[in-house]
Amino acid sequence: MKPWALALCLLAAAGSVHAKTADWQPAAGYTQIPIWPGTAPDLQPVPGPETTNRETKNLIGGLPVTALTNVTRPTMTVYAPQGKNTGAAVVVIPGGGFQILAIDLEGTDVCDWLTSRGITCVLLKYRVPSVPYVWQTDSRPHNLSLSVPSLQDVQRTMRLVRFHAAQWRVDPHRIGVLGFSAGGFLVAEISTNFERRLYPPVDAADKESARPDFAMPIYPGHLATDDGKLNPHVPVSGKTPPTFLVQAEDDYVDGVNQSLVYYAALAKAHVPAEMHLYAHGGHAFGLRPTPNPITRWPALAETWLGTIGMIPAAGQ
Repeated sequence: MKPWALALCLLAAAGSVHAKTADWQPAAGYTQIPIWPGTAPDLQPVPGPETTNRETKNLIGGLPVTALTNVTRPTMTVYAPQGKNTGAAVVVIPGGGFQILAIDLEGTDVCDWLTSRGITCVLLKYRVPSVPYVWQTDSRPHNLSLSVPSLQDVQRTMRLVRFHAAQWRVDPHRIGVLGFSAGGFLVAEISTNFERRLYPPVDAADKESARPDFAMPIYPGHLATDDGKLNPHVPVSGKTPPTFLVQAEDDYVDGVNQSLVYYAALAKAHVPAEMHLYAHGGHAFGLRPTPNPITRWPALAETWLGTIGMIPAAGQ
């Protein structure tokens, strides 16, 4: 395992950090919006208050990684586009093995990129730890299960973004999801389980559709069984949205087969899909620059978004 991937594991499993503060807050000028009007459904007890851990020893892209844990109050933070508004919006879902959230590496860094391209970014801080996933055990019989509390949060966020589309100057037919690692699995889950209601409606927003108009799972996990088949809990169909996949062949945390199996299922269902596999890159690289060609995947994603009509195509 790469040192920086191990660092994220240690953050989740042992709290090996150099700085701790309570309750993460976005940059000045932005506000976290609770996604539930009261207590989140099916709330599971977690050990202690929400904690922000900043790892300064093992850097990724020369920068520290900020990780959240013990999240019981899920929120979304809306980042308005810079310059010309394309009308598109992306719900960004950080990874962290359902134990932590890599809130900058796979969250705020991503919003900086999207908003600079005229795309509204909605950063989701979902509940972790999230049952049934337990990083600390090696038995892992739960590896293919739905991450129900986290998926409830994603469903609710998708509906809220559509409900507030006019207010936030977003086209309700151009709302997508982008997630990393465990967040990439959540992207696949919402792409295939958007009609499966996991919680009772709580207000008018829950009348909206939870289906993404496009999906970008980046180095996703939990999609392939041990015998190389698709996780049965992500039932790909013709209704699954157009999908863009990125993974490295030397990803030894989740493994390149995760993207291969999902892509094959998308192709079989005639879902427009684009997959980019690279020899080097490992796991948990986010958008931070590295010497490897995989670091240029965001430019490919922008081109893809143009080809499917979510943002203006290059040159327009």
